[in-house]
Amino acid sequence: MDHLWSPWRMKYIMDHESGDGCIFCGALEQPDGLENLIVARRERSFVIMNRYPYTSGHVMVVPKEHQPSFELVEADTRAELMELIKDCMQVLRKVYTPEGFNIGANIGEAAGAGIAEHVHFHIVPRWVGDTNFMSTLAATRVLPESLEDTYQRLRAAWNQ
Repeated sequence: MDHLWSPWRMKYIMDHESGDGCIFCGALEQPDGLENLIVARRERSFVIMNRYPYTSGHVMVVPKEHQPSFELVEADTRAELMELIKDCMQVLRKVYTPEGFNIGANIGEAAGAGIAEHVHFHIVPRWVGDTNFMSTLAATRVLPESLEDTYQRLRAAWNQ
């Protein structure tokens, strides 16, 4: 299965390596908008859209604390991360009415982390039959809306 998603992973890695520093830490320094795709901020963590989403609404919950693994993040931050994941699920249910979710973190390069130096959790809304032949055979994802539209919908719902 690794070959099916490697083009997106490689783009993330190449973009990251060509820039200065961590993309998550860099996004925190910018005002929220289409450039950084940050949907919501909390005291210790934030929600950012995945620039190469698996499905519409694919977001990541990221601690502001730059650590490579979940167990290295402060306890208060770990608690806030879990609450923010719950909040993401609620917003995504309201906006997209998914039938399920994939939630997880890839800790370390060996586990598939494209950005291994800054731990983050993926929240991927799912629907029965959302994977089609394009993903399976052509390593191509088909999304029903643009990143800009997804960003606007999520920001609006988050701020309600």
